[in-house]
Amino acid sequence: MRTTISAAAAGLAVLAASLAAPAAAFASDGAATKALHLRKGLTLRIPSSWKVDDSRKDWVRVITGACPTKGTDTYGFRDSGCHSFWIMGPKAIEIGHELFQKYTPDGPFYPATDVGPCPVKKNLYIGRTTLADKGLRQVGPGHKAYYRDWAGTCAPLGPGRQTARFHQREWYLPTSKILVIDQWRTPGLSTILKNATWH
Repeated sequence: MRTTISAAAAGLAVLAASLAAPAAAFASDGAATKALHLRKGLTLRIPSSWKVDDSRKDWVRVITGACPTKGTDTYGFRDSGCHSFWIMGPKAIEIGHELFQKYTPDGPFYPATDVGPCPVKKNLYIGRTTLADKGLRQVGPGHKAYYRDWAGTCAPLGPGRQTARFHQREWYLPTSKILVIDQWRTPGLSTILKNATWH
């Protein structure tokens, strides 16, 4: 019995270490990271391999992996398959709900009047979204964000069963007018936000 408990504890320790490793790597100040300076003095340290598209001030996109839509007509918030997260400013927040109403944490960011494309799988469309988690989350010292995790399903248009799922995580800082949106459960992002600095 004692041997079994020791083995289980050792297994849990290995699992915890493996999960913590990416977060620790992202949070470090080593050569593998770079500073991303945002509005109101918010600074994130992100992996140097991530690419930042700040061509639109209130729609900053951080591309974390494959992004087949980059450079095409479909590239934007309503595209499919681009591994990324967004940092929205006041102009995006002003139109962030369905029918282009102002964003509030009571519903997912969805600036549209029609059915949106599935962010994680091409040729599918967003179905239902339900609130999976909510609370306050730290974004650097002295700043707490309204956090929401919206669980979404994707399916073909018309009758048909869902064939994909995604989570849209949102961190909203109403005083600073900053909204972070992640549809890919980006590894280490929660830690990056928690370790943010303000200048």
